[in-house]
Amino acid sequence: MSIVVSNPVSGATVPGFTSPTYTFTADVAPNVHSKQWAVTSVGGTQAGVNAHSISEPFTVTFMRPERLRALPSPNPVTGKYPRSRGSNTFTLLLRKGCSPAVELSGLIPMRLEIPVPVGTDKNDLPAVRAAVSAFFGFGYANADEIAQALVDGMI
Repeated sequence: MSIVVSNPVSGATVPGFTSPTYTFTADVAPNVHSKQWAVTSVGGTQAGVNAHSISEPFTVTFMRPERLRALPSPNPVTGKYPRSRGSNTFTLLLRKGCSPAVELSGLIPMRLEIPVPVGTDKNDLPAVRAAVSAFFGFGYANADEIAQALVDGMI
């Protein structure tokens, strides 16, 4: 399975936006272990929001580890797995250009790193699915409050 973007993507409800949508277009990823999309248009009511440009990027990048690790073999004598198994860390990165002041440019990088313990993909797929479902469900349900907290600092 591969990540596919169905356009337009509906954004979560946040203060000042009504029915926000984002149209993603495939972009050149930073390496062969990544996929990247640029937001080429925005819809709904989002006053002051710009789509992707060179001077004001608006991209989403999904990265997987360069080398995916598999669960090592158990010890042939004890039958136990080594304590140190490691993880495969996936990263979801959103970059949104901004203007912190007149004639200044900035960047809002939002990074989610997901370290999945090696072997979980084979032995506990429901836990992976539940973690993703709950995380994005929580974020979507609380997008309004999270956006406001990034502005006023109150949680």
